[in-house]
Amino acid sequence: MSFDVRSADLNAINTATKYPSIQTYHELGERGALTEVVTQFTGPVIGTEKVDGSNARVISLPDGNWLLGSREELLYAKGDLIGNPAQGIVAGLRSFAESLEPVTDVVRVHYLELYGGKITAASKQYTSEHAVGYRLFDVVELRDYDAILTRSLSEISSWRESGGQPFLTEADLTAVAARDRVELTPRLFEFDAAELPRDIESMREFLAEHLPVTRCRLDEGGAGKPEGIVLRTRNRSVIAKARVEDYERTLRRRGRAAPAGAAVHGSR
Repeated sequence: MSFDVRSADLNAINTATKYPSIQTYHELGERGALTEVVTQFTGPVIGTEKVDGSNARVISLPDGNWLLGSREELLYAKGDLIGNPAQGIVAGLRSFAESLEPVTDVVRVHYLELYGGKITAASKQYTSEHAVGYRLFDVVELRDYDAILTRSLSEISSWRESGGQPFLTEADLTAVAARDRVELTPRLFEFDAAELPRDIESMREFLAEHLPVTRCRLDEGGAGKPEGIVLRTRNRSVIAKARVEDYERTLRRRGRAAPAGAAVHGSR
C-alpha cells in the first residue's frame, strides 16, 4: 500500500491515533465520587505509575514522515518551519521523533506523557527547576491503516473507543522502549488479579503502599506526590486507572481520613 502524507486525510489520522478513554478502576458516580463497582481483571495484572502531564503522540507514517500531536490535535509535521507550541509538546518531543527509525508498512504511534516544566499544576511534584521529561506508556501499530483511514470520522472514533486500536503487549512494549531508547512509565508490580483490593478504602491504602512517592521526579526539589497507578493485563485487553485524588475525595465525602503512610516524604 502506497502512502503519502501530503494527500492523506489528516483528520482521519488524528482520529485513528487519539488515545482512547480509560475507565477508572472503581466506577465514577455522581459528582466525581467513586462507587464500589470495580473493573474486572483476571490473571496477572501489571501496575505502572500514572504520570500527571500532557498526553502526547509521535505518529510515524509509512512514507518516512512523522507527526506530533497532543491528545486532541496534530501540532507539527516533520520538516515544518512553524509548529503549534501548545503544552510544550513540539519542543519537548521533536528530538525524540527525529531519533526514531522510519517505518514502511505500518502507522506506529508512540504515546508519551510529557511532564514537568510548567505543563500542568502538578509539575511541582516532579521538579522545582522547571525540568521537562517524558515517559512512554503505550504503542499502537496499525498494519491495516488503509482500511481504517478510509472510514468516516464517526466510524473511526467508534472503532477507537470500542478497543479497536492494536496496542502492543507488555513484552513488545518493553522491547520497543529498549529499541527506541526511551523510558517506560515505572513498572511497580505484577501479581494475580485476585490480590487487587475491592473496596475504596482498601484501594487507597494500596496506592499509598505501592506508590508512596512518584518514581518520576526530575530533580531533588520535586514535591513527590504521585498521581496514581494504571492497572493493565499483559496483553492490555483490560486497563484501568486509579487516581489518588479520586480516592481521597471520595473518602473525604464519607468522612474518612486518608490512611497512614499516604503523606509524601522527602526521601526518594
